[in-house]
Amino acid sequence: MTTPYPPEAPLDCPLCPRLVEYRQDNERRTPGWFNGAVPSFGDPQARLLVAGLAPGRTGANRTGRPFTGDHAGWLLYETLQRTGFARGGYDPDGNDALELVDCMITNAVRCAPPGNKPLPVEEATCRPFLQARLEALPRLKVIVTLGDVSRRNVLRALGRPGSAMPAGHGAEGRIGPYLLLNSYHCSRLNTNTGRLTAGMFEAIFQRARSLLDD
Repeated sequence: MTTPYPPEAPLDCPLCPRLVEYRQDNERRTPGWFNGAVPSFGDPQARLLVAGLAPGRTGANRTGRPFTGDHAGWLLYETLQRTGFARGGYDPDGNDALELVDCMITNAVRCAPPGNKPLPVEEATCRPFLQARLEALPRLKVIVTLGDVSRRNVLRALGRPGSAMPAGHGAEGRIGPYLLLNSYHCSRLNTNTGRLTAGMFEAIFQRARSLLDD
């Protein structure tokens, strides 16, 4: 079903009161930061979509670009460059010539949540933007979800229950025209504990590459 929502939320999106209050608090404390609903980044003709959960306060909420400015961005963008989905270098402040190739990055929730944890009602409220983002990618074939919460949000945006494919790192599921690949999130916690290694993460994107090249 086509959603009437646009694929990107307005920068001052008013829909989630708790997130609006947090955004306004950040604006008062750090007026030079982006402090808005973070738009998707990448190629509008992408065949690969990478879906995270929500912007980090000192990362994308600061820079205005998904996964830019926090630990997760280093691993994600380095991996995308190694697998041919990005070029141009990466700077954690966004002062770079980074370009995504056949790839787009988005988040299920577009505004930074307190404690990096959106509430289920906020995920549901923001979901029409994710649905619209999916619908606006005419060549989309593969979706990499970063973490099981992101996986469930993408499945629901596609009109399926969150249980429609297995959980866990490396899980795959065919949902309509799309092949979903799930990865552990590239967070500092997961990489510092060894739950996710650089090799494990790269294998997900090599798998995406092989699917697109078939």
